[in-house]
Amino acid sequence: MRFHIVLHQPRIPQNTGNIGRLCFTSNSILHLIHPLGFNLSQKELKRAGMDYWDNLEVYEWENLSQFMESAAQSDTSEIPHFYLTTKSQIPYYNAPLSKGAYLHFGREDAGLDSILLEQYKSHCYTIPMQNNARSLNLATSVGIVLYEGIRQRDFTP
Repeated sequence: MRFHIVLHQPRIPQNTGNIGRLCFTSNSILHLIHPLGFNLSQKELKRAGMDYWDNLEVYEWENLSQFMESAAQSDTSEIPHFYLTTKSQIPYYNAPLSKGAYLHFGREDAGLDSILLEQYKSHCYTIPMQNNARSLNLATSVGIVLYEGIRQRDFTP
């Protein structure tokens, strides 16, 4: 099963370009929920995504409601959704990612909306950090969680 990376209102084109490259190389699907903090034709996005961007399976959504409605109606509606946030105490490696998933990540400057986190509290996970760090880079966070999902899917008996 393929993973779906869902970026909620990303602001930095280089992060999104790197995540696009990560999605292409892992055979994952990228979902971008507007508004974006950049234009998809920006050279920074293309440079970070390299020549992979043109072959990436990427979808744009006008807003979260449009995305959620489409996900609920699609043939992938049984795939679980997980929300990555610094506001959870449950580590991401405890999430049951073995069957693929929608992995949601928030804006670089604000994270996921607090209403969304409250609504899906039982599906919120975090990447443990030390030294009182506030957060990790968005592309780094996506890579960490996505490859844990790949490990669970491909190597867990």
